[in-house]
Amino acid sequence: MELHEAQQRVDRWISDVGVRYFSEMTNLAQLMEEVGELARIFSRTYGDQSFKTSDEAYNLADELADILFVLICIANQTGVDLTEAFERNLEKKTQRDQNRHRDNPKLHGDSTR
Repeated sequence: MELHEAQQRVDRWISDVGVRYFSEMTNLAQLMEEVGELARIFSRTYGDQSFKTSDEAYNLADELADILFVLICIANQTGVDLTEAFERNLEKKTQRDQNRHRDNPKLHGDSTR
């Protein structure tokens, strides 16, 4: 599925199931909540915290999809074409970082530090 199609599918879902979009501010808060849930998974999987019984229902793929869904909602309601925006963003990064990462000694050699 391409980003444009994802934006259309989310818009149809909102119309058919969700009734209407939440306000932009509510969706921003929802996005922060979802990112927090992703952070919980990461801190317990890759960090020093251990999982609690209440954490067992969390699923990395599902949390990433939740973030993408809310991000698409925000794009839709603010008129952002994510395909165009992403293509422009990659071009910007390519121009800006053409040699930056290649020349970064931190990215070469021992990655265990």
